[in-house]
Amino acid sequence: MTGFRSVMLIAGALVPFAAQAMDHTLEAALARMDKAAAGFKGLTADMKRMHHTELVNENETDEGSITVKRFKADDTRILINFTKPEPRKICIGGGKAQIYNPKTNEVQVADVKKRRDLINEVLLLGFGASSADLKAAYTIQLGGADSVNGAPATRIELVPRNEEIRHSIKKCELWVPENGIPLQQKFYETGGDYQIATYSNIVLKTNLPDSAVRLELPRGVKQIDLK
Repeated sequence: MTGFRSVMLIAGALVPFAAQAMDHTLEAALARMDKAAAGFKGLTADMKRMHHTELVNENETDEGSITVKRFKADDTRILINFTKPEPRKICIGGGKAQIYNPKTNEVQVADVKKRRDLINEVLLLGFGASSADLKAAYTIQLGGADSVNGAPATRIELVPRNEEIRHSIKKCELWVPENGIPLQQKFYETGGDYQIATYSNIVLKTNLPDSAVRLELPRGVKQIDLK
């Protein structure tokens, strides 16, 4: 057996032990999230979102990137830039949500000032959220040891306490790795539908400019106000 092959066999044998080294208790997973939340200022990541429609048993997948910036404890903003299969941008922050479709040069705008808590509980779940934040908004239980694209993570299950949220989202799941920043989120909707958002190439940022989470619109864009 060559030296190189011996090294590869040893490395392969050690992978399961490396995965087991993480503490997969609920307390440990929440502690990792608390540690990440304490210094969280923002991040950038690649994003893949899959939406499953149970009635027709079909999946739709979007791919792109996400940028998150925390301005203060109750003001976190995000900009999602989907590039596949169709270009589309989603911006949430400053009391409004915007969805821009460059093909039609239209932007849909919704005033979410009165629903900021709901927006933070769902769309920003896990990005800078502490265990206290989660416990206030969800009933939490342990899902168990798991992995996302080969990376070990602890899966936790969250049931919204807010009845209004439960009308749309019955349960959420987070996959929490060693650094406490979720690698994946799953939202269970009504009728068996669900969404899975998976993040990769996550880079924590401490000094993102405000423009990084601002939706820049071209001239002549048509605005559609949503109620």
